[in-house]
Amino acid sequence: MNCLLCHSPYNPITNWRQLLFLEDLDVLCPRCRGSFKLIDGRLCEICGRLLEEAAPSLCADCLRWQEDEQWGRVLVKNRSVYTYNDWMKDVIALWKFRGDYALVEAFRRPFAQSFRRHFGRGWYIVPIPLSPERLYERGFNQAEALACLLPFPSFPWLARRHSEKQSKKSRRERLETDNPFFLPGHPPLAGKRIVLIDDIYTTGITVRHAARVLLEAGAAEVGALTLIRA
Repeated sequence: MNCLLCHSPYNPITNWRQLLFLEDLDVLCPRCRGSFKLIDGRLCEICGRLLEEAAPSLCADCLRWQEDEQWGRVLVKNRSVYTYNDWMKDVIALWKFRGDYALVEAFRRPFAQSFRRHFGRGWYIVPIPLSPERLYERGFNQAEALACLLPFPSFPWLARRHSEKQSKKSRRERLETDNPFFLPGHPPLAGKRIVLIDDIYTTGITVRHAARVLLEAGAAEVGALTLIRA
């Protein structure tokens, strides 16, 4: 079998349990798998950023969010799987911007494990949408690809207007941007707990914009599960 990333041959069977219980085999070789850095340790209660042991329970960014009457209670929590190290930057460039859709399989097990650990049954899965223009440019929606890795159905309840890429904006510019999300139709949101799916959490404004639309339509609470915490 060849590694999905480096294409080197390797033996994916490392123990008898994989044979006896027909567990999914890893699509990455040990070297490539070991280059990812899982987020593990004491986390900010809201955004999931790694904290020092002696730090408060909320990071400085989330303290600022909580002080803002407009945004403070919009997102109940975000949890992410990996940190944004140099290795992950290269992998994301290959997957997201060069259109190698198959690479999403490298994230299947850790992403599903994180969903079960932090959310699970009872949460409705809603991927962050792309605008039609951005979808045409990319070829696929990376948030929808991640949502397909989870053991429950996802719901395309949100739509998005086209706008400049968030990565090109400062934090202040992102905060001042009009909300690009809207509900096409009248999805049954009343009382539902919703987990948004996206590839990366940076400032948090994207998931908060989406969460606000869902809450205003009747959702009980909104969280987020992202692949990466920048």
